[in-house]
Amino acid sequence: MLKACLNGGRARGVRPAVPVTPAELAADAVRCAALGVTAVHIHPRDASGAESLLPEAIATALDAVRAARPGLPVGVSTGAWIEPDPAARVSAVRAWQVLPDFASVNAHEPGAEAVATALHERGVLVEVGLWTLDAVTAYRAWRVPVGRLLVECMAEEVPVALADAARILAALPTATSLPVLLHAEGPATWAVLAEAVSRGLHTRIGLEDTLLLPDGSPAPTNAALVAAALAAGAR
Repeated sequence: MLKACLNGGRARGVRPAVPVTPAELAADAVRCAALGVTAVHIHPRDASGAESLLPEAIATALDAVRAARPGLPVGVSTGAWIEPDPAARVSAVRAWQVLPDFASVNAHEPGAEAVATALHERGVLVEVGLWTLDAVTAYRAWRVPVGRLLVECMAEEVPVALADAARILAALPTATSLPVLLHAEGPATWAVLAEAVSRGLHTRIGLEDTLLLPDGSPAPTNAALVAAALAAGAR
């Protein structure tokens, strides 16, 4: 899998091409799917432009992407920075009227297992975000099924990010048959993407993770990042 992470929490002022509205997310999803990505990850916004887990924001964004590119799997984040209260995150998931195909849950965040349980009960594939070794330990105690492991390297220094990736991957349950997606954010994005390619793992790319192409020049669009990732061997 090569997943396109279209916007994250970035504001449009960071880069004019960052998609924020449902129509912009849909247009970018179409462009990236045409290049070969097999899923997209989006952060829907409310009327003020803030990230939101509220049913209307989720539904409007998902409906727009699905209308523009039927059949393309679409996922969202349930990050605690969007809604800090774990109980409110669970309530939001249970109130969704339109469901994503998958949703990420960061294992280190308070209430993560409860959020994952709410998603699983609604038939949404759970991606568990693993940022640290402690997060792997927390995840291993979960009683809820997950569908994909996200090894997420947040260190800016490339050697540190690669070392973190190696440690987290080595700490995963040896008996797991779950797909693993490896990626980074910021300066280490392209080095970790290359590591994912070399290990035969899933990965992702998009303006959520980096604003730069591999040569260090500004990435004009998500599609340009996807094209560069494909050229680097991501599939």
